[in-house]
Amino acid sequence: AGAIAAAFGAPVTGAFYGFEVVIGAYSVATVAPVMAAAISASLVTQAIGGSLYHIEAQTSAVITNLDFVLFTALGVICAALAILLMRGVSVLERLFKRLAPTPLRPALGGLALGGLALFTPQVLSAGHGALQFDLSTAQGLDFILMVLALKMLASAVSLGSGFRGGLFFASLLLGALTGLAFGELVELTGAVRLDLTAAALVGMGAFAVATVGGPLTVSFLVLETTGDYTLTGAVLAASVVSGLIVRETFGYSFSTFRLHLRGESIRSAHDVGWIRSLTVGKLMRRDPPTLPASANLKELRRRYPLGAVQGVLLLDDQERYVGAVSLAEAHAPGADENAPAASLARFADCMLLPAMNVKEAMALFDRVEAETLAVVDSLEGRQVVGLLNETFAIRRYAEELDKSRSELIGEPRT
Repeated sequence: AGAIAAAFGAPVTGAFYGFEVVIGAYSVATVAPVMAAAISASLVTQAIGGSLYHIEAQTSAVITNLDFVLFTALGVICAALAILLMRGVSVLERLFKRLAPTPLRPALGGLALGGLALFTPQVLSAGHGALQFDLSTAQGLDFILMVLALKMLASAVSLGSGFRGGLFFASLLLGALTGLAFGELVELTGAVRLDLTAAALVGMGAFAVATVGGPLTVSFLVLETTGDYTLTGAVLAASVVSGLIVRETFGYSFSTFRLHLRGESIRSAHDVGWIRSLTVGKLMRRDPPTLPASANLKELRRRYPLGAVQGVLLLDDQERYVGAVSLAEAHAPGADENAPAASLARFADCMLLPAMNVKEAMALFDRVEAETLAVVDSLEGRQVVGLLNETFAIRRYAEELDKSRSELIGEPRT
């Protein structure tokens, strides 16, 4: 929050960036420290020379109902372009991995970026200077579309070739360019005229939300930049549309998508907290009832009387998991005592891993309709390390959920 507030000279924007993108919730308990950090950072920055990335854009446009409809359409376009960009980063990343070893990829990326910069230097850096220039200088539609395409390609090349960073600042420029191009295209119809600065600011917000999330964050950025409440409403409307489309069709912001490509299950800031820390490894029973798969039902009944446990895990000669037997089925009156226990085995391919979080575990319970599942070290090794009961997992999830909700209203966790 402090960093964003200092960079843009916008304390409310910084605070809501912290709430929406980092913390993932608007918590009563965190309002005071987050707001204090944002306001302090903004005041200190003003005292020593002003914010580095402050956006100067003023518009006196009167936003009509038709404008809201058009800006909603702009939000849809921004969502589509943002998804294209995020997909493009992963495609180019795979391409660079095939073309060159890791130490040479940034060199290839640098060569490509240099070539793109020959067309226009606006493709370089984060894009703040280009954003300010484009907002204050009239540009032709052909030039705007060229810069938009090249900047999207440059961003994808930069990240795909191994340079570190994200798309927050770049998304502001890309959104502004999309808004300017949209405004120019609407004017070509001759039916209606959009204020180009207003269209650029709406596009800036919608594109940023599509890539990093946080509709209120970018809405307050526009509000603190222009002081125009009506325009801020249009930005919020387009941003919500853009964010919902990305969430429903793509499922991730850019940051969480990158983690997803690397095998992480993070979908939002919530997943970094208690849900991800509540893993199967912490919940499982570490001394599960086991039996050799070669044993018969008579031996199973002797070792585990009815009511002792819910189920027994069967292991092969190499101590690998081969399935689970319900104790109720094993003690059924009509069952043949001489039959192998493996004849009643179920869930041979349904296993939990210690690193899974509780939500993933409950989803597997629902899918296979099991009351207990084995926990193995890996899907390849299948060495049993524990057993998890669905009822216990649900109870612990509910307890942690209640504690999390208590924190949101400022109550201490117990």
